[in-house]
Amino acid sequence: MAVAIERIGPLSWRPRQADAFGALVRAIVFQQLAGRAAMAIHGRLAALTPDGVTPQGILALTERQMRGAGLSAAKTASIRDLTTKAADGTLPLRRLSRLSDDQIVARLSEVRGIGRWTAEMLLIFQLRRPDVWPVDDLGVRRGFARTHDLPELPAPKSLAAEGDRFRPYRTVAALFCWRAVAVLPPGPIKPFA
Repeated sequence: MAVAIERIGPLSWRPRQADAFGALVRAIVFQQLAGRAAMAIHGRLAALTPDGVTPQGILALTERQMRGAGLSAAKTASIRDLTTKAADGTLPLRRLSRLSDDQIVARLSEVRGIGRWTAEMLLIFQLRRPDVWPVDDLGVRRGFARTHDLPELPAPKSLAAEGDRFRPYRTVAALFCWRAVAVLPPGPIKPFA
């Protein structure tokens, strides 16, 4: 991993969303989609809510408008459930940052279509929690395999155990794994000469 970190260089964060609600909508849109397709769909959805991706803005949209932006029926239902729970206070998004990582995952998992992965993306990219290790993420699994010259992807369970050595900064290790997929060629990673 040290050689990979040397090759990859410094990391930078993508900008945060305006709030946790917008970040969760973005995460739902991005579930199981390629980045460019997800960005296009999210952009079309955001264009429908000129005052920003807010519960009020989403509540003003019809299902047809949301589907027209490119959302599947399941993602539309997930975003609707999130919106309803955020608007009525069932899911107090403004107080999420006061909770532990596990409490946040549990609370968010009560929303249709939000599971551990989506909650972990919020923890990492919106709340900037330092010790999140998303072992179910394909990019993290691919990057870990690449940085460790593994012949196949590690199973989530074995990757969970491997992550223990990166505590309390597993988020940083995950960020390097994602970056490794984008910038490192397959095969053994050689140090700079």
